[in-house]
Amino acid sequence: MEYKNIKQGYFFSRPNRFIAHVEIDGREEICHVKNTGRCQELLTAGVLVYLEKSDNPKRKTQYSLVAVQKGRMLVNMDSQAPNKVVAEWLQEKEPFGKILVLRPECRYGTSRFDFYMETAAEKAFIEVKGVTLEENGVVRFPDAPTERGIKHLQELVRCRQEGYTAIMIFVVQLGGARYFEPNRAHIRFTAALRKAHAAGVKIIARECMVTETSLCLGKALKIRL
Repeated sequence: MEYKNIKQGYFFSRPNRFIAHVEIDGREEICHVKNTGRCQELLTAGVLVYLEKSDNPKRKTQYSLVAVQKGRMLVNMDSQAPNKVVAEWLQEKEPFGKILVLRPECRYGTSRFDFYMETAAEKAFIEVKGVTLEENGVVRFPDAPTERGIKHLQELVRCRQEGYTAIMIFVVQLGGARYFEPNRAHIRFTAALRKAHAAGVKIIARECMVTETSLCLGKALKIRL
């Protein structure tokens, strides 16, 4: 996926989950943050950020914050991007075989999964999670408690029990990681992920190739549960 009209800026502050104050071309601007997670290790005062300028004159904010420089690493923090790059990957690479049906936002039980997919061999529900938390080359999910994430894992187990293929894809929105693991500070999610894996849910983690103007899915990462 590609972004249009990207500008560099410098992060000042984040008064709430949805907006940030940044400096762009020497002016302070209020921008939309395309990630409601905490991202405290990314959004530090003075850090270099990349913003997409909107061509919609009716928007309250002209810019959306999509990426941040973390040392030598560029991290995409657009929470809408993981679903887009997975859709591209599924359609272009067909990693599970030739796709006959691919539907986004498909309801199952009391959950809505990111994709429903059919091939000649299987019917599958797929949930996608974006990962931005990194420390010394280790990437982890989640960065904050997520009841919704736990519920999705429990529903994926139900899917598997009822004969569907169930897949959880962790899209690591950076490159160069060593491996993925659940964030063990969040005990319930870690336990739910391990239980889902034991029940036959496929757990996939893939890093991304990130530039200031693009994002695409890259190689598979080792997973340590």
